[in-house]
Amino acid sequence: MLISKLALQLRNADFLTRERITIWSTSFVIGYFLCVLYFFISAHGLNDYAGRPLGTDFSNVYAGGMAASHGNPTAPFDILRQQQQERAIFGAGTPLYGWHYPPFFLLVAAGLAQLPYISALILWQLSTLLFYLGALWLLLRNSAAPHLARDPLWPLLALGFTPVFLNLGHGQNGFFAAGLFASALALLDTRRVPAGILLGLLCFKPQFAVVIPLMLAVTGRWRSFAAAAATVLAATALVTCLFGVEVWPAFVASSRYTRRVILEQGATGFHKIQSVFALVRLWGGGIMLAYLVQVIAAMLVISGLYRIWRSNISAGYKGAALCLGALLVTPYSLDYDLMLLAPAIALLAAEGTAHGFKDYERSMLAALWIIPLFARNVAYYTLIPLVVPLLAVSLARIYRWSLG
Repeated sequence: MLISKLALQLRNADFLTRERITIWSTSFVIGYFLCVLYFFISAHGLNDYAGRPLGTDFSNVYAGGMAASHGNPTAPFDILRQQQQERAIFGAGTPLYGWHYPPFFLLVAAGLAQLPYISALILWQLSTLLFYLGALWLLLRNSAAPHLARDPLWPLLALGFTPVFLNLGHGQNGFFAAGLFASALALLDTRRVPAGILLGLLCFKPQFAVVIPLMLAVTGRWRSFAAAAATVLAATALVTCLFGVEVWPAFVASSRYTRRVILEQGATGFHKIQSVFALVRLWGGGIMLAYLVQVIAAMLVISGLYRIWRSNISAGYKGAALCLGALLVTPYSLDYDLMLLAPAIALLAAEGTAHGFKDYERSMLAALWIIPLFARNVAYYTLIPLVVPLLAVSLARIYRWSLG
């Protein structure tokens, strides 16, 4: 009896009233603001109450930018030189925050390093947050339910989205990545060249760009494909001209450290990495088994995306599936990278609003919105991964809908 009632509640999600959604979103936004305010009020110089640099992960971006702008563009790719640079800026006791980006991101880092650290952190966070919000607005305006772009509830939901807090706390680039995804999907069927340029700019996060050229190719979006490829080539030429050809072998060498220490050995913590690979390692599986399961999962996801993007299902569902698939294909995706779920949620909400929500769809959206905040701690204390199964079920449901 109790289980059947619970199933009925989840199927219809009548508990998700507008009033409750507003209260929850507002509460989260206020909570995020107070936490960020506390970080700054309790800070000592450039470090927070715990002795970490404010914005934690942003410190590696700033340190890498400082090195690049002072004639040492290969330094960020050398873990010891990167640590020396960070400690020179933030103090001798600063924990290591490794640089794990391709040379493309040096363009951003070097620009930000021209400012004092706090100013650079605030500029980065605010500018990318506004870009993220603007991209979501554009996506909603071009969605199946364009009137949602005028609804005052969506900015609350976008700001209250739980990975927002993770990005604010870590000074990460999730707002930028989500903004690129959202704006590209908004323009993909109307402004194909600009959409391709936006997708090409995702080269700074190559692990999320694996599925993009495949989907562009199988659907015959060759103008977007060419624009994306040209953007990557142009960025490669610019980086090489500014920082020298030596940054590329330095990046290749540093990627071995990222793969072996961060990913395979889990130096960051397998509970923080939200991927199939990390799930296997979290449960004690070996490295080769984890790679095997990840490859199988990636092949299933890509084949599913192929079927979805070749079907007659609406563009909103295709875009949402692409966001989910991009997260599932890569073995290296941390919880703050789940910002890519924001455009997926927006598109699914628009489709449901326009055509009616399917069974369990509203509950699925609520889970995608709130679970990222708790996924890290739940996995750490219980070894129960929440995100990967949720992503897989969500993508599987879209796949089922695409079958008609």
